[in-house]
Amino acid sequence: MSCWQTVQDYAFRSIGYGERLLPRDDFTLCQQFTLIGSGMIWNIYFGVLALLTGFFLANAIALMKASSNPWLRRPAEWFILIFRGSPLFIQFFLAYFLFQELKQSTGSFSWLTSAWAGALVVLFLNTAAYSAEIFYGALRSVPKGEVEAADAYGMTGWSRFRRIIWPTTLRLAWPAYTNEAIFLFHATTLVFFSGFPAFQQKADALYYANYFADKTFNPFIPYPIVAFYFVLLTLGVIGLFGLANRYLNRHLPQDIRPKLRYRPQIIR
Repeated sequence: MSCWQTVQDYAFRSIGYGERLLPRDDFTLCQQFTLIGSGMIWNIYFGVLALLTGFFLANAIALMKASSNPWLRRPAEWFILIFRGSPLFIQFFLAYFLFQELKQSTGSFSWLTSAWAGALVVLFLNTAAYSAEIFYGALRSVPKGEVEAADAYGMTGWSRFRRIIWPTTLRLAWPAYTNEAIFLFHATTLVFFSGFPAFQQKADALYYANYFADKTFNPFIPYPIVAFYFVLLTLGVIGLFGLANRYLNRHLPQDIRPKLRYRPQIIR
């Protein structure tokens, strides 16, 4: 079988298209690159959806935490504490247990026990908590002079927040938020180890890497391939967030615009 035929057969296998049976012997480098790359579709799915939805929840929670009303501030502080204070790996297992109990007690919500939905909910809540703390810190760092200038121009309430406070908050938070986005995509590999099952082997990159490592007894080929794909994904995230950062700072002179720097989080 040629490499091109392998790509045609397995490129979209992780989402249910193409050859249903996995290779059983004579594993080639092309098969490993293709199937692991196919699994990356799910890692991108988890990361993109959790990031997009978590962005809006994170902004809302940051505003709640900055509120003087304790009925808004306290729930936001507890939400951030719980999801930042416990390991993501444990959150997956606790969520799977809760979703199973919900399924058995109500007879519905069975979709939450599948990886495509349940694991996504956990990643969404986790990144929302971390991002909320980032946005809260940026919100507290908005220069008072900008707010006072807005007051002088007669801006109040929603108009002041939309045109002055929120754009400045995004500009201040964006470098740290970029690192959070990169970590989130890396964290999608934990879905493989969680309790959420993959339906009909429609799983992420680490699932296929583990399959090849078990069959060939050589983990030094499939796992570096996973790392290679994630390096490419990280470069893509940095590029896209760099464009967004340039747009947010478009009003500044070119030579003083802040540049993104990737700072990997060794311990979270």
